[in-house]
Amino acid sequence: MPFVNWLKRHLVVIAGLVTLGYLLLPNIVVTVFSFNKPKGRFNYAWQQFSLDAWKDPCGVADMCGSLSLSLQIAFWATLGATALGTMIAFALVRYRFRARGAVNSMIFLPMAMPEVVMAASLLTLFLNMGAQLGFWTILIAHIMFCLSFVVVAVKARVMSMDPRLEQAAQDLYAGPAQTFLRVTLPIAAPGIAAGALLSFALSFDDFIITNFNAGSTVTFPMFVWGSAQRGTPVQINVIGTAMFLVAVLFVLASMLITHRRTKQKA
Repeated sequence: MPFVNWLKRHLVVIAGLVTLGYLLLPNIVVTVFSFNKPKGRFNYAWQQFSLDAWKDPCGVADMCGSLSLSLQIAFWATLGATALGTMIAFALVRYRFRARGAVNSMIFLPMAMPEVVMAASLLTLFLNMGAQLGFWTILIAHIMFCLSFVVVAVKARVMSMDPRLEQAAQDLYAGPAQTFLRVTLPIAAPGIAAGALLSFALSFDDFIITNFNAGSTVTFPMFVWGSAQRGTPVQINVIGTAMFLVAVLFVLASMLITHRRTKQKA
């Protein structure tokens, strides 16, 4: 039968599109309800199309303040985790030292450990140190659990690098700094960028570890959770939609740049 043959030829594509649609369905719902005008406190049922929330995204008290705080923490956590994680990844791949195997195994602990256990452990550490819970304890916690993801991403990239490229640069009288900046770093850049983007997303989205170690500080995920108990303002959907669109535009721009570079090389 023609239809059966066509289905067999395109089964993988159809399965991929269905899976992608399933993954994007929550984002579509959030986007649609960002244009809703609910009659009550909860934005769970469609009532009326409105642009009021988009015209005043900071109309809810303290929401944009918590959003700004989350963005600041995510930025600095990404910066710290990327710098430390890149150095750790290079050290694990390029150097031999005692307890190297143990360090390799311990890198995966924050990724495998339940967040509740990690959050409680960090809280115990901060309390025993007499640290005041707030911005800095959140930042330290976020750098700690983002570090593993950066190390894994960069390590995979460094392991696939051809050492002969660096040797060729040295044969052409390039110094250690020139070799690193002109050869090593550009080759490792995709892995570093992947780890940094993953760190930013994980840090901005984190709730459990942040909630344990925040004290009176309120980040955007904590604000959303608190609002869900009293009523969900439409502005939350607006912020979620805007961030989703920014991420999509970033991915499209990256694909376009990669495509242009590929055409230029060809």
